[in-house]
Amino acid sequence: MEPVYLDYNATTPVAPEVAEAMRPYIDKFFGNPSSLHSFGTATKIAVENSRRQVAGLLDCDPDEIVFTSGGTESNNYAIKGIAFGHKKKGKHIITSAIEHPAVYEVCKYLEDHGFELTYLPVDSYGMVDPSSVSDSIKDNTILITVMHANNEVGTIQPIEEISVIAKEHGIIFHTDAAQSAGKIPTRVKDLGVDLLSIAGHKLYAPKGIGALYIKNGTSLEKLIHGADHERNMRAGTENVLEIVGLGKACEMAAKNLPEYQKHYRENRDRLLELLEDAVPGLRVNNHKEKCLPNTLSISFPGLEANTLISRLENVAASAGAACHAESIDVSQVLEAMKIPVRYAMGTIRFSTGRYNKPGEMELAAKEIAETVSSLRPRDEKNLSSAEESAVSADKIKLTHYTHGLGCACKIQPQNLEKVLEGMQTFSHPDVLVGTETSDDAGVYRINDKQAIVQTLDFFTPVVDNPYHFGAIAASNALSDIYAMGAKPLFALNIVGFPEDTLPLEVLKQILQGASDKAAEAGIPILGGHTIEDPEPKFGLVVSGITHPGKILRNSGAEPGDSIILTKAIGTGILSTALKRGLLDNDLQDLLISTMTELNKLPAELMQKYNVHACTDVTGFGLAGHLREMTRGSACDAEVKVDDLPLIRETRNLAAGGIIPGGTYNNHKFVKDDVNYGRLGKTMQLVLCDAQTSGGLLISMPREEARSFIEELHAHNLPDASIIGTFIKKGKGRISFL
Repeated sequence: MEPVYLDYNATTPVAPEVAEAMRPYIDKFFGNPSSLHSFGTATKIAVENSRRQVAGLLDCDPDEIVFTSGGTESNNYAIKGIAFGHKKKGKHIITSAIEHPAVYEVCKYLEDHGFELTYLPVDSYGMVDPSSVSDSIKDNTILITVMHANNEVGTIQPIEEISVIAKEHGIIFHTDAAQSAGKIPTRVKDLGVDLLSIAGHKLYAPKGIGALYIKNGTSLEKLIHGADHERNMRAGTENVLEIVGLGKACEMAAKNLPEYQKHYRENRDRLLELLEDAVPGLRVNNHKEKCLPNTLSISFPGLEANTLISRLENVAASAGAACHAESIDVSQVLEAMKIPVRYAMGTIRFSTGRYNKPGEMELAAKEIAETVSSLRPRDEKNLSSAEESAVSADKIKLTHYTHGLGCACKIQPQNLEKVLEGMQTFSHPDVLVGTETSDDAGVYRINDKQAIVQTLDFFTPVVDNPYHFGAIAASNALSDIYAMGAKPLFALNIVGFPEDTLPLEVLKQILQGASDKAAEAGIPILGGHTIEDPEPKFGLVVSGITHPGKILRNSGAEPGDSIILTKAIGTGILSTALKRGLLDNDLQDLLISTMTELNKLPAELMQKYNVHACTDVTGFGLAGHLREMTRGSACDAEVKVDDLPLIRETRNLAAGGIIPGGTYNNHKFVKDDVNYGRLGKTMQLVLCDAQTSGGLLISMPREEARSFIEELHAHNLPDASIIGTFIKKGKGRISFL
């Protein structure tokens, strides 16, 4: 089955006619439009022709159009331009509670810079009441900015009515028409606005191009300063290629709008009809009349939107705004509409477009209905037993059944500390390591020669393959025993499993992966405990043994000690990339082999050395776990970032924003104890990346460290590295050099 694209509100493909119009400007016509020679004249003509095409869609004069880099810049220019250009008249701005972040965040920025903002409420459909605009106007109001149509639920605002109010009070009026242009009429003379923003990629032009309509006579402070491009209103050499594309897209929309609207509406209404027949209890959030013809917002009660979307293999849609694709929080729009949480959490936005084909709505509705049914408790399902048994374990992608990823979904460390700080610790002479420290396991002395070491670790899937997930979870749990200098004895399974939505064969494979990894460690798994859970979770309780006098802690590092890391870091970032389908097969294999590799060998080898402190690098990241060691040892440390082993592509993926949420929490948690020097934000996040089954972090005398590293390399652990030094007694500060 070809995937069905129902996310046209997020972005549209470049129309073939648009691409054809752009093609000559890739290589044949390349001159700078500001140049006076023939090369510049050719592109200048193209830019001005495009300006007329955009003006044709908006029904304005061409000199009222300024080209920008997209809708976000257009909104920034309009709102900041009025705010800073008219602040002597007043500093009050009115907007709505459901604006796109490209407006909302600009307003918040202005609020932080001395402006007063009023956020208008909306009704249950996301509609602004014009009377609330009138009621909010003050003597110092200088701008009203209300979107033309909402990007999540499609509600079309009463712009014409608001414009009348704005004119009566002499207030400038801006509307964000990124979602409406090309779907409904956007003639500025009818709307009555002074400023209007459009985004090319929402109407079949390329990404990275937009325009701002500025009514003649409206003055703005410039946003981008430089040469006098765009009539000295927007500096920067014109993006001729994409301007041509935007112009052609606007020309097509102006010419064919009724035809496009009919196509959008028919597909949207057909999808709704099919879903209402197949899925009982759904809620439609759209306004029946005042709504974009292509937009359908549906709430599936009791479900979580990101879980549903991640399991739709052949349907592309969004959980609320596409800009929040990684968030499972109730969107600002749905909160403003006062949608009950039970419905809001399960809200999906489907948006049809120009290239949806006959029969696609039937295919999409079928998969959506089946997926919704699979997520509901068994007593709510309509599937027959034959249909239930048809779910194949080998087609399951485990990361699609969870929101968090592995150790990245731990409770925020700062929150956990607050909970634990007031709890009474258990004191007994035989408790050698308890909750009073941040060590990896608890230790209880049996006699003068033996102490029991025990740890518990479990988490959500970090890979799609159930067998590999089981092996990784086992490796991660065993690592805590190795980090304490102990030998594992046996383990118990701990299982959370959605037996209503996943076949039991998946659980069998998870357990088999863990069993095989435990066998590699030389221990049995003797039993365990299971609960039914909406998300799959798995881990081990591992018991080990050591001599009471040979326990390794994450405290005890001494000035002059070398800091050793035995595995490359980056597993949190790469696991996030894996969930999004961004890793090639070789990198997937490398990631899995890294996480399934036991820390058994370095743990055994370090028994020959004078190790002062040890921990493993997992959910709190390298910076977080090193912070535990430095603070526990009351010793400051320096780390040479160039010596850190990274799994390949880690930094590139982080630069692209492929970062688990737990990493941001870690970064916030360690900020008071870490000096990043000149490191950029990307590398800071890599250092805080929430690892799963990471390497051991070891402190040992410098004179022994090189020999230890050489021995690890000789045993085929090439990533093991000396990454820094404990420099002096102190408060546990870390400097990354």
